[in-house]
Amino acid sequence: MKMQESASIPKFTRKDLIPGGEVKWCPGCGDYAILASIQKILPELNTPRENFVFVSGIGCSSRFPYYMNTYGLHSIHGRAPAVATGVKLANPKLSVWVMTGDGDAMSIGGNHLIHALRRNLDLKIVMFNNEIYGLTKGQYSPTTQMGQVTKSSPYGVPDYPFSPLRLALGAGATFVARAFDVDGPHLQAILKEAALHKGSAFIEIWQNCVVFNDSVFDPIVSKESRPDHLLYLEEGQPLLFGKDKEKAVVVEEMSPKVVPASEAPKERLLVHKPGLEDPAYAFLISGMTYPEFPVPMGIFRNVQRPTYDEILGGQVEKAKAKAKDTSFKALFDGLETWTIN
Repeated sequence: MKMQESASIPKFTRKDLIPGGEVKWCPGCGDYAILASIQKILPELNTPRENFVFVSGIGCSSRFPYYMNTYGLHSIHGRAPAVATGVKLANPKLSVWVMTGDGDAMSIGGNHLIHALRRNLDLKIVMFNNEIYGLTKGQYSPTTQMGQVTKSSPYGVPDYPFSPLRLALGAGATFVARAFDVDGPHLQAILKEAALHKGSAFIEIWQNCVVFNDSVFDPIVSKESRPDHLLYLEEGQPLLFGKDKEKAVVVEEMSPKVVPASEAPKERLLVHKPGLEDPAYAFLISGMTYPEFPVPMGIFRNVQRPTYDEILGGQVEKAKAKAKDTSFKALFDGLETWTIN
């Protein structure tokens, strides 16, 4: 039966997802690469095009719904997870994506983000992280590195930056991943896994802002730097990196440590296991930062548990079955109302 239903879904291509009109991002912006990757993977998901909904807040990334020939909502600053929650609960069959930025999600929208994640709503939350406020012209954001000189920090950022992955893990997200904009094949693989995940998926994408924070990630993601400063996570594989995989990450006194692979004790060599229910391992490796450690890219956590929309839907059905009259009038005139004379 499922095969027959799948076969009846109308096919579409990336071209069908490209609306008319100009894409208004700065030339060279990493957003173009992210847009292309999402347009490439959606036709592979066996989901009708009319079932996709993209919800955004405010920021450069939040123009995303205009550039997708699907349903979409350009909502208000930081509130995209709340709007997306309403969309998903109103129609659980929809594939609902939240497109946000580091300022939109980590600052004014932080409260909405953590509660969407902890509830395990079946939302795909894609956070473009360029470590700057781009739309409002270069102020430092909650992810800007401490000490960096920006338009709003002429003497250097005085704040410690947020770790988006650790925030998501702490909130209880059941799928947590990181990729970067111009590594198309890897980014598309991550996005596809997130789309297939049932539950709260949080994907941080490092995105280059060519105007206000150009090349901030180059020491890690440039082709020359990747062997020594980037670590692609592969399930079941040890954490090895370097041009010839000559370096390893081990755990020592509950902390990661880089050692020569030839000297890594087998019992302390970290092996990637994103399916662990306890997020402690994912939290450990999410704290590995440049330049002391290679920066992990990939899926940090991927576990299954009942989703908020499924649980709430079950409660609604139970309430309907129990009620003698399910009309709005019966609800309005119920026992919880009173008259004041």
